[in-house]
Amino acid sequence: MVYDKKLELKRNLQDTGKYMMQYELAWGNSGNISAKTEENSFLITASGTYLGDLDLEDFAECSLDIGGSIIGERKPSKEVPMHRAIYETRPEIGAVLHASPLYSTMMAATNIDIPSDWFIESMYYLERVERVPYAHPGSIDLGELVREKAHKANILLLENHGVLVYDTSLKEAKMALQTLEMACKMLIISRNAGIDLQELPEDVVKSFLNEAGYKPRRRWEN
Repeated sequence: MVYDKKLELKRNLQDTGKYMMQYELAWGNSGNISAKTEENSFLITASGTYLGDLDLEDFAECSLDIGGSIIGERKPSKEVPMHRAIYETRPEIGAVLHASPLYSTMMAATNIDIPSDWFIESMYYLERVERVPYAHPGSIDLGELVREKAHKANILLLENHGVLVYDTSLKEAKMALQTLEMACKMLIISRNAGIDLQELPEDVVKSFLNEAGYKPRRRWEN
């Protein structure tokens, strides 16, 4: 039996869509997800698809070559400019998730910083979070704003829109998205309850990131 990389990617994207719906990281037909192929292209959910019930035919393939042609007949999500900007500027990235989870999207509509030093997972997955100014969904302007921040973080808060999470694999991206939503939920609930959550000291955070051994620390631009 011939191994089909793209078929496996589609199945993994199907599972990711179900996961996002199951854990309330997406809702309705909002959100779009993609994964890079072994070729110079990426698979992305087609326009109007529902993440919780994706068929193998619910994906479009977009080339990363100059001109960025669409491969096949399915119309891709209008958010292609954002996904393309990530893959073009971060060659190590294997998956991009765009969604509008309740608590994370609430935080994206504020100017409040999201602490990354509350617990182990937040230190690991929320090491760098950046904000992207509002631009209309699907616009070239939004894609270029994302491109400007792509090297600075692996989580972007899209102001008054949602979030964009990208990492080396769908598994890592899923964990980052869920950790972001949990941290935002903790922040909102604690503020409402008047509870001050303690942050870990900076030296402890640096020690964890540099010495924990989960995987090599990412290199960020300032």
